[in-house]
Amino acid sequence: MSGLIISVSGLRGIVGQDLTPDIAARFVSAYALQLPPGPILVGRDGRESGPMLSRAIIAALMACGRQCVDVDVISTPTLGVLVRERGAVGAVQISASHNPPPYNGIKLFGATGRVLDATTGAKVRDAFMANETSWVPFDQIGHVCVDEDAHSAHLREVLATVNVARIQQNRYRVLLDSNHGAGGVLGARLLKELGCEVVHLGADPTGKFAHVPEPTAVNLVDVAKQVRDTNCCVGFCQDPDADRLALVDGDGRYIGEEYTLALCVQRALADPGTRGTIVINGATSGMSERLAAKAGVQSLRSAVGEANVADMMIANQASYGGEGNGGPIDPRVGYVRDSFVAMAQVLDLMAATQQSLAELADALPKLHIHKAVVSLDTQLLPQLFEKLTQRFSDAEAQTGDGLRLAWNDRWLLVRGSNTEPIVRLISEADDQPTAEKLCDEASSLIRELLAK
Repeated sequence: MSGLIISVSGLRGIVGQDLTPDIAARFVSAYALQLPPGPILVGRDGRESGPMLSRAIIAALMACGRQCVDVDVISTPTLGVLVRERGAVGAVQISASHNPPPYNGIKLFGATGRVLDATTGAKVRDAFMANETSWVPFDQIGHVCVDEDAHSAHLREVLATVNVARIQQNRYRVLLDSNHGAGGVLGARLLKELGCEVVHLGADPTGKFAHVPEPTAVNLVDVAKQVRDTNCCVGFCQDPDADRLALVDGDGRYIGEEYTLALCVQRALADPGTRGTIVINGATSGMSERLAAKAGVQSLRSAVGEANVADMMIANQASYGGEGNGGPIDPRVGYVRDSFVAMAQVLDLMAATQQSLAELADALPKLHIHKAVVSLDTQLLPQLFEKLTQRFSDAEAQTGDGLRLAWNDRWLLVRGSNTEPIVRLISEADDQPTAEKLCDEASSLIRELLAK
């Protein structure tokens, strides 16, 4: 299991090497130990290894005496909605998100339809590492059924957050790039309900990705060109399990994932029904933070990770939140990052303002993010954090998720990796040179530590 990455929300690894049927079976057996009686949903994204792992996981849960509901190909946010809709006690999503085809993973949900909280997730991880299982005798084996309508509930809840008639009047021509992941199943259906003419790339959830699956600028060059060449006003680009969304404007310009959340936050702040506290994580662009400040609304920053954002949103009764990787979280739909919420609400903002995506993006606060990775034994992190705090004594320092140093006009986040001897540096400022300088100074301190 040397290459298997295990966290409180699940695991991922290379299929047949780190992630094998017996590993998957033991992991979900440990998960079943933490759940009360009741049905468990099992879904997957479009990866080629998904059917095999789905069968192994369903068999394991049945061997634990569990009733299983096979929902087959489904996006991660749709599965979260379905947990509540069907009154399930939990769900297993088989997906490696944006990782390349050799990978797959397991993401675990609780009965509230969100990724497991850290406490429960730690219990699952510890039980798995201790090889604790919950197999039952032959006469107590569970059974499996198939859910024939797994997507309608999510569709209804997303549509309820926007002015459908207003969007329909514009008859937007849009490009949807599902890249043969799970997003195409509901994505085209949603956009057509909103009156859009849809150019759909990678509609079939085969897992045979047409491009590298993470929706970054370098991976979407050809898609961006097709947005322009097909005369679409916007390009919606999903990751394989459709909890993230990147945007491309009508000129074929990559707008990106950070802007997805900022535009959704802008729309939420303009609506009295959703105007309230927002939560973003420590690595997310300050665009949303500045929009909230301008609107006179509180903004909070959680530790990095969807579960941490959701925890802080619930604790503070936040009206909106999300992560800068293109994952807005609208609690009216669920506490899961959601590309479908993003598509509908960006279109609603366009319709309400009668502005193009390019105009909306250009009007957002201009900030620049810089990222770097430096090799460092994570045992040296306390020393590094102390040196950084001393060097930047005029900054507000926040620990608990690495070290975050913040000023009024810039910030720096330094986090050690959980799986590699590296440190990730992320900074943001009003201009690119200042952002780069923050990372460079942190890198210089690391070199000083290594020289000793």
